[in-house]
Amino acid sequence: MQCPPFFIGFHSCVPVLRFRMKNKLTIYILIAMALGIGVGWAVHNNASPAFQTSFAANIKLLATIFIRLVQMIIAPLVFSTLVVGIAKLGDLKAVGRVGGKALLWFVTASLISLLIGMLVVNAFKPGEGLNLGAVDAKAVEDVVGKTKSFSLQNFIEHIVPKSVIEAMATNEILQLVVFSIFFGIALAGLGEKGKTLIKALDTVAHVVLKMVGYVMAFAPLGVFGAIAAVIATRGLDILIVYGKYFGAFITGIALLWVVLLVAGFAFLRHRMPGLISRLLTPMVIAFSTTSSEAVFPKMTEELERFGCKDKIVSFILPLGYSFNLDGSMMYMTFASIFIAQVYGIHLDWGTQLTMLLVLMLSSKGVAGVPRASLVVVAATCGMFDIPVEGIALILPIDHFCDMFRSATNVLGNGLATSVVSKWEGELGEVSTTAV
Repeated sequence: MQCPPFFIGFHSCVPVLRFRMKNKLTIYILIAMALGIGVGWAVHNNASPAFQTSFAANIKLLATIFIRLVQMIIAPLVFSTLVVGIAKLGDLKAVGRVGGKALLWFVTASLISLLIGMLVVNAFKPGEGLNLGAVDAKAVEDVVGKTKSFSLQNFIEHIVPKSVIEAMATNEILQLVVFSIFFGIALAGLGEKGKTLIKALDTVAHVVLKMVGYVMAFAPLGVFGAIAAVIATRGLDILIVYGKYFGAFITGIALLWVVLLVAGFAFLRHRMPGLISRLLTPMVIAFSTTSSEAVFPKMTEELERFGCKDKIVSFILPLGYSFNLDGSMMYMTFASIFIAQVYGIHLDWGTQLTMLLVLMLSSKGVAGVPRASLVVVAATCGMFDIPVEGIALILPIDHFCDMFRSATNVLGNGLATSVVSKWEGELGEVSTTAV
């Protein structure tokens, strides 16, 4: 079979052929999304509010089961792959070199994402003259309540674990990373004595990755439940009510994607279409479930198949989930300044740039917190004398925004891991076999 004209000049048509022949999971997920929208829309239009709420709570159990299955394997996967990866890197110098390159990418990508959010919200001014109806007071209280512990102490607690068992039980990825780094360096320092344990943990990692395939079989059901639940209660009319806000946000996401893809092509060249092909299924799952965490195991598998070495993937990807959430970063400046616009609060460019830097630092203190973007936005509003209650204005549309944020986070972390692998000379050829 010949390549389509668009792909002439690339080394092969492997990504396209693989998608056509093997990527059935993505097709099933897209079908599940369509069914979820249809069923949710039918319930929203024909059922009473009480039934809508009951239906949403019950059908969402499908999504809850899927996400819990994924969360079940995150801790053993992070620990086993990261320890083995660091042991294979060999020494503290190598860990520092790879980590330094990763942090350089993370900081640059985060600043660009925040800047895009700031520029777009200033260009479109979606908050000026906006008149919105009733808000969900309880949901606001839930979000604002989390900001009370938003401090330097909270930041440290999210980094340094007091118990690795507690970190595993609560899926605190950043804390697991810290423990695994110490454990991996110590294991590498044992030399020959540590090789038996390294081999055992390597086997554990492959067993967990094998489990990923089984868990992903439930993905279409989880996607169906998540989409049907939100459409049944919210409906699609919310997109019309928040048309100006949502349109400006999508524009910002589109610009961020352009920047990320251009950067990807600059570093990865002809390998970029293959990476997009590998990331497609994780992005669709993250989009439909609004959870980038739900695809962490699948991301590990796909990046290794793309050619990234396991020792790089196991080190960079967990860090990325705490420090490189590009979609969420873009949203933070966008939402914070939007709320100021609604209340008629003028923020000069100096104040906005200060807010950008504050968001850059404070966003790292809520890794693993549910709806972390909203928590950070609420805390930032409080710092700059913007009414924190303004968070209520974006809650009704937040789920739909979160879909795009989550997919963008997956793309950003996939790019970061692949580029660092390229910088380290550890980007091999595409694997056609299962991990």
